[in-house]
Amino acid sequence: MPDESGNVRAQAEAGFNEAITDLARLVAIPGSAWPTLDPSPLGVSAALVADLFTRAGFPEVGVVQAPRPDGTQGAPAVLAHKPAPPGGPTVLLYAHHDVQPAGDPAEWQVPPFEATELGGRLYGRGVADNKGGVILHLAAYRALVRALGPEVGLGVTVLIDGEEEIGSPSLPALLDRHPKVLRSDVVIVADSGNWRVGTPALTTSLRGYASATIEVRVLEHALHTGTYGGPVLDALAVLAQLIASLYAPDGSVAVAGLVGWDAGGTELSEEDYRSDAAVLPGVRLAGSGSITSRLWTKPALSVIGLDAPPVDLSPDAIVPRARAKVSLRIAPGDDPARALDTVRAHLEEHTPLGAHVTLAPGSATRSFAGDAQSPAARSMLRAMEEAWGVPPVLMGVGGSIPAAAELAASIPGAQVLINGAEDPDSRAHGVDESIDLDDFGKAILAEALLLASLAEEGGWRS
Repeated sequence: MPDESGNVRAQAEAGFNEAITDLARLVAIPGSAWPTLDPSPLGVSAALVADLFTRAGFPEVGVVQAPRPDGTQGAPAVLAHKPAPPGGPTVLLYAHHDVQPAGDPAEWQVPPFEATELGGRLYGRGVADNKGGVILHLAAYRALVRALGPEVGLGVTVLIDGEEEIGSPSLPALLDRHPKVLRSDVVIVADSGNWRVGTPALTTSLRGYASATIEVRVLEHALHTGTYGGPVLDALAVLAQLIASLYAPDGSVAVAGLVGWDAGGTELSEEDYRSDAAVLPGVRLAGSGSITSRLWTKPALSVIGLDAPPVDLSPDAIVPRARAKVSLRIAPGDDPARALDTVRAHLEEHTPLGAHVTLAPGSATRSFAGDAQSPAARSMLRAMEEAWGVPPVLMGVGGSIPAAAELAASIPGAQVLINGAEDPDSRAHGVDESIDLDDFGKAILAEALLLASLAEEGGWRS
């Protein structure tokens, strides 16, 4: 489709500034589903997203909600739909408008909720994860319609989640309430990124996720360290021993029964990883095997929180109780509940001195494995190469996207593709989150070209 490709490219480039303006408007809204934060900005951002897709020409647009498993109301999501012509395919575009908390604004070089361009990058909370994904879909669709007209041979459904950053707990109920979403031939999840700046990537696998809280108890109450110290070990010391037991001497996870294997294909050098992750000089990397295996196909266990008396306020007393929150990333194909059971069994086996230890499960996300040889994936790879001018990379991602596994399981036979606006220096979830503006424009073009391809029968069936 040489003429169509040229028109799509021209419209994607012409609409880029509009896309950045829309992204800046979204970034200005601090909408987070974090339970300790004010939920009202989520309603504001959902309303803006709904307005943007209405103005883009979708005939059906609404802000929708569904209950979570605990009975509370889920955060507002946006659902838009343009019906397919008779016999035409439908593509589902997924992203999310909620963001992680920004942390201390003083640590940012720019105000976190004010999109700011510096050195060819756009900074602000959510520009990468995942308001950038929302605008990627919007801008690609606008370029498609402006290039080919509104009656393209393609149905489009848009689902913009409002609580992905807390695990999308209401998503299953939302899908049940709106079965129209499930009638899709291709799903595009815009919540990942590219291999490097200037090198596009299609994400083909995601690790699963499970969080849990380990609690250790040794006394009914705190005791004077001099009067009672010696015969009983404090809860912090027991917890420290338990945490240490979770790791082998090389830093790899030592929990027997967790799934993991060495990944082949694309490799990331240690030098690039150390640079991307800002590893301090002299700190050795944990684990063994290729870097990509350690990131994509092997388990990772991180201690992300600790409940204990703060150093500056700690009395000279034996600590009776201590807790640690852990984040477990599991290899594609492993099950979160089964993986946590192996951790529980490990803790029971390694608990010292009969201390009372419990493991309370938190949130969980299933892993995802896609098909890089599907017709839609091949079309996506062609579109990426046309947009960037270089061959794309197939890559896994160590993180988790709840919707990817949920949509793949709920829409049997749908071809699920994962793209996004991030790159290795995007710092999603951290301070100074950003995207490369040139790559963002190319990502919009690639998705617009893909949509044009999907509108042709050969773009999704052969």
